Amino acid sequence: MFTGIITDLGEITSITPTAQGQLHRLRIACRYDQTTIADGASIACNGVCLTVVQSGVDQDKTWFDVDAAAETLRLTTAKGWGKGTRLNLERALKIGDELGGHIVAGHVDGIATIISREDLPDMARFELRAPRDLAKFIAAKGSVVLDGASLTVNTAVDDTFSVLIIPHTLQVTTLSDWHAGSEVNLEIDLMARYAARLIEMK
Repeated sequence: MFTGIITDLGEITSITPTAQGQLHRLRIACRYDQTTIADGASIACNGVCLTVVQSGVDQDKTWFDVDAAAETLRLTTAKGWGKGTRLNLERALKIGDELGGHIVAGHVDGIATIISREDLPDMARFELRAPRDLAKFIAAKGSVVLDGASLTVNTAVDDTFSVLIIPHTLQVTTLSDWHAGSEVNLEIDLMARYAARLIEMK
């Protein structure tokens, strides 16, 4: 589990297709202390929960390897990642950690597309379109995860919604790179999912 609070920016340094292209081994450079990264640990990469298969240090820079399987490549923006792609990173939540965002599974539900970007003084407002089957789970003042970042929904109309990004988030995440046409990983709020399921079963 995660909270949607980004703790580092990583960069893909290599991609190695394996299993006839059904699996991609990604090497990601980061600033985490390598001694704290255990094989088998979960790290959210742009909102996608991936499992560390090995880690190390190269020229004082920590790196870790993860495998992106065919399903991940099909359903998330990972299919478009390449060498040099920057990623929002978050370590798995530990008991006793501060829950600064909201409960996040790291299981991407779909891909949202940025319709527009409005730059405000030190902030940015984005309007996005969600897949129609997921839009019903997105509500104004509710929570949503975009590329791993826990955000508050400002408006939600039909299949579009908007978020306002504060200066700190723009500085410490990849959200500053977003523009009209960008595709981002979307995870809907777990509580909204369960509420909808309860209503459906009545």
